[in-house]
Amino acid sequence: MYLGIDIGTSELKGLIINTCGEIIASHHVSLDVQRPFSHWAEQDPEAWWEACNQVMQELRLSVPDKWKAICAIGLSGQMHGAVLLDSEGNVLRPCILWNDTRSSAQCNVLRAEHPEIPDISANMIMPGFTAPKLRWIEENEPEIFSRIDKVLLPKDYLRWRMTGNFVSEPSDAAGTLWLDVAKRDWSDKLLEITGLTRQNMPELIEGNAFSGMIKPCVADSWSLSHSVKVAGGGGDNAASAIGVGAVNPGDAFISLGTSGVIFVVNDHCQPNPQSGVHAFCHALPGRWHQMSVMLSAASCLRWLCRLLSVSENQLMDEMAQLTSEQRRNAPIFLPYLSGERTPHNDPDATGSFFNLRHETPRSLLGYAVIEGVSFGLADGLSVFGDTQHQISQYSLTGGGARSTLWAQLLADLFQKPVVTHPVSASGALGAARLAWLCDGGVESEICLKPPVKAHYQPDTSRGIMLQQRLCVFRQLYEQQKQIRKLLS
Repeated sequence: MYLGIDIGTSELKGLIINTCGEIIASHHVSLDVQRPFSHWAEQDPEAWWEACNQVMQELRLSVPDKWKAICAIGLSGQMHGAVLLDSEGNVLRPCILWNDTRSSAQCNVLRAEHPEIPDISANMIMPGFTAPKLRWIEENEPEIFSRIDKVLLPKDYLRWRMTGNFVSEPSDAAGTLWLDVAKRDWSDKLLEITGLTRQNMPELIEGNAFSGMIKPCVADSWSLSHSVKVAGGGGDNAASAIGVGAVNPGDAFISLGTSGVIFVVNDHCQPNPQSGVHAFCHALPGRWHQMSVMLSAASCLRWLCRLLSVSENQLMDEMAQLTSEQRRNAPIFLPYLSGERTPHNDPDATGSFFNLRHETPRSLLGYAVIEGVSFGLADGLSVFGDTQHQISQYSLTGGGARSTLWAQLLADLFQKPVVTHPVSASGALGAARLAWLCDGGVESEICLKPPVKAHYQPDTSRGIMLQQRLCVFRQLYEQQKQIRKLLS
């Protein structure tokens, strides 16, 4: 029996698989994001630990007769967050999250002073990454910066609470701008640029390797054996890739969660930092991946539903009744509610609707939102270069995967088959699979593609219509960018 824990932005999930790879239990606890100022997004690490304890309690109650059979735990989590500890293990401030863009000014300085950073890190300097956050802290909270002993990523903070060990792995560390991605090791030069050393960093192991045993006191509180191992784990998207069996070159998936991601597996590091495409390590040794990231995806639909006081299911049902003609003339939505990463690297980008009328129903607003998010993903795919031609189909994961309308829209837009799977918690599943590998499991027997729930074939005529609207979408972004300059 193997347990996967995934710290997302909106919830912490736990999932148990047996030695046949079947999911036998899962549970999640919601998390809140604090936004005290514009461009800020923070969470209290203690809230993750409390949520983790709640999840463990519920899982134990759901499988009481099998609970003690858990052999290993794998970890997955939101990337880029900065958890700062002092020498006594105290958390110095709330964690600055991946979608926090307060450090855009620091990014500009880093680009000007250290143009060599992308050559080592394989990635463009962006506010979401961890290193610029530390530069912001040094400049704005110097007393806190002076007390930093360790910098941990979210899942690695949980690991420390569980094992007492400071350990991370390359797939998550690749999103810090402190990793030499090709070498899968910390770069002393990159650390020095932000006033840090290897002593401030956790040890690096591979995602399927052993990082430590859970502490006896934790094992007792969770009613687990003292011999439970903890695997290296992976960043959320790399772990999701393990969960959907995306482990070989050309395997690809789309994630429609709080953020939107296109993920493609490579057998070597393929940097293209000037395009905004991320080149990260995979959670398995000897593999890397390219990834485009948009900061707001399914969260855009949640935002609209809150404004309209309607449930997502109800709005989706109304959207399904729209005709092709209505969709062809729908408003166009720019989904940049939190700025944007790939390909624009524009933290000041904003969202907007274009072409509204008195008679515009809420169903068309909903359609415009999922279409606009899909267009943002298409912008990200456009800068993948030759890699995109290796993709034969996409697995679709995340909350947005529950929408048949959205899945078909993506198949039509990309003109590639899209498949969904019965399990949406792919990050937690990937973490559980990494735990199994840590316990001696065989990759070819564990990292299988899950059963297909639904298969969506592209429609050529709808694809042509969407490409026409995509051209308008792109023009609107460029015009809005100019208007923002005038307003500022």
